[in-house]
Parts: sequence; C-alpha cells; structure tokens
Amino acid sequence: MHDRRIGDTAHVFGNYGALWMNAMTWYDHETQSIWTQPLGRALTGPLKGTQLKIIPYSLVPWSTWREEHPDTLALIAERGSFRGQEPPTDNFVIGVAIGDVARGYVYPAVANRIVVNDQLGDIPVVVHVNPENRNIHVFSRELNDGTVLTFTGDENQLIDEATGSVFDPSRGIGLAGEYSGVGLRELPYISSFDWAWLDFYPHTDFYTGR
Repeated sequence: MHDRRIGDTAHVFGNYGALWMNAMTWYDHETQSIWTQPLGRALTGPLKGTQLKIIPYSLVPWSTWREEHPDTLALIAERGSFRGQEPPTDNFVIGVAIGDVARGYVYPAVANRIVVNDQLGDIPVVVHVNPENRNIHVFSRELNDGTVLTFTGDENQLIDEATGSVFDPSRGIGLAGEYSGVGLRELPYISSFDWAWLDFYPHTDFYTGR
C-alpha cells in the first residue's frame, strides 16, 4: 500500500496491464507515467524515479479483519463468490526493507516462533505472526526515548522482557504495565514469494529460524 500523494497532488492510479519483473504495473492518470507496484516507483514518464511512500498495512483473512474491526465497510464492485485467502506456502516471505538493508522472513519459520526479535541495519525490529488467523505485523522495538525493548509473547500479546509490559500485537499499543498507552512504530512489509522478493531486492537475505 502506498501514499498516492506527490507533493500537494493526490494522483489517481490504474492498472497498466503489463508486468515488470513478474509484478503488476500502474499508470497515473495525470502524467501517464508507468509505476512498479512492489516498489511504488515510477519507471518511465515525466515522474520517472519518483518514489511513493509505503504505508504499513495488514494482509489478513476477511474474518480476522472483521473480528478486529467489526464496523468496517467494504467496497465491492461486483457481487460474486469470495474465494477467501489461501494459506501461505513454504516459499512465502514477509519482506522488510529499511534503507539499503532487506530481509525476507520465511513465513513458516516466523509462524513457528510467533515472535521474532531482529536487527535490520540501525533499526531493531519485532515480527509477530498469529498462525491461527494469519495476522502479520512488524514494529520497531525502539521507543521515542531510545529505549530498545525485547519481546516474548504468544498469538494474542507481545510482552516486554524487562518490564513485563503487555502490548497489542495488532496495533502495537501498550495495554498493561509500565508502557501502558505507549505505541510502537509500525513498519511496512511486503507479502511476497521468495523468488519475487529476490527479484526486487537482490541484496536480501532470508530469516529461516536456523
């Protein structure tokens, strides 16, 4: 998911209908520039080289989203059957890129541990997967005052090892303890096959839990 604002203008995007490196491309209505979807970067046209800001998002089954956000309204263009979301496969990764550092977290490896504390460049991160509802979130472990937390937890909570503070793993908000009300900064990730992630981030490495 990307912020479609460039400067003071909110651009309108459409599906260009061609693939670049096996991934979807867009065009913007205003300049007809062509964009790559995974990177949010203009490939050709007047805006070539322009980079859209990536926005953190959740890719979860509809039932999980409804449970967490019961007042959600859905925009459906056509009525029809909904196939749902297929379970992630062994070559599905949670791709995180920060600056020049990229890492693909192999989904089964993270789902087996539920909570993974890691370091990506200068950013300490935590990756949380709920294997029951396939909810995925990535946060910075560093608070605004520079304190770096280390987490344990389970499907429904993140627990700071030092203080025992409990955090909501979906929203990154402290629920109890010393850090009650404190928010973690959510980091964007890309759901991808490992080979596709490698196409766009050839310098990546992979977390396999070993």
